[in-house]
Amino acid sequence: MENCFDGKKLAEEIKSSLREKIIALQRDYGRVPCLNVLLVGDDYGSQRYAASCEKNAAAVGLTCRVVRMSGESTEEEVLEQVRALNEDKEVDGILIQMPLPKHISQAKVVATLCPAKDVDGVTDANVAQLWKHKRNDYSRYCVPCTSRSAMRILESAGIELDGKNAVVVGRSNIVGLPVTKLLMNANATVTIAHSHTRDMQAILRRADIIVAAIGQPKFITEDMISDGAVVIDVGINNDPETGKMCGDVDFEHVAPKCKIITPVPGGVGPLTICSLMENTIDCFRRCAL
Repeated sequence: MENCFDGKKLAEEIKSSLREKIIALQRDYGRVPCLNVLLVGDDYGSQRYAASCEKNAAAVGLTCRVVRMSGESTEEEVLEQVRALNEDKEVDGILIQMPLPKHISQAKVVATLCPAKDVDGVTDANVAQLWKHKRNDYSRYCVPCTSRSAMRILESAGIELDGKNAVVVGRSNIVGLPVTKLLMNANATVTIAHSHTRDMQAILRRADIIVAAIGQPKFITEDMISDGAVVIDVGINNDPETGKMCGDVDFEHVAPKCKIITPVPGGVGPLTICSLMENTIDCFRRCAL
């Protein structure tokens, strides 16, 4: 399908560029950037993501360490581990893999994380920097990886954002809100919708660009979008009918109406890990300078 965006192909191009950058950093600074992924518990999705981080980091020459902690670990033990990673001079980037076990406060863990090593832009300091700046300069502050990837897809596909109507379905701090700000910085007019939004169909049918990040399988159907829309599907769900991975968009029926659409899997996902590695390099450079 010609309008289906191949995230895997773009990810390979990015990784080729990252290899060259990391070779240069090794030459100039005597070491390569180091990412640490903190994995608490045995969530299947988190384990798969951590393994993918290790695999992709090795492919570009970046150091990736997965720190595994039991799901029975106490909140204080997790906080102490975060503090230790904050103080480790060989650690440039830290990713707290979510979700955490229910007895551990995500807010406390994020508040303990050093903003300079926060590779997914979740700390208050990085959120503030994102909303402070009016330009999308990723080298100055860390933007959540999935949001950065969505913007890269739009750029790579040559989608003009200036003056366009965009609808972001979802309001999380990881995707919905940051991608809204990035779109606004690019002079798009943005509407944020969510699970309680009334008359969703009318709102979506006015959109030139839709970013789906609501976390509900096949939530967006063909009657909700107009012909020629650009659809970025960030959702990762299990299809209740087949048990396979699917997005927030009913891909089979929506795709024929789209100018560009991202599949799940194979769309945003491969680029998210590329963004994670880029953010790690940016953290390394900011500390080195």
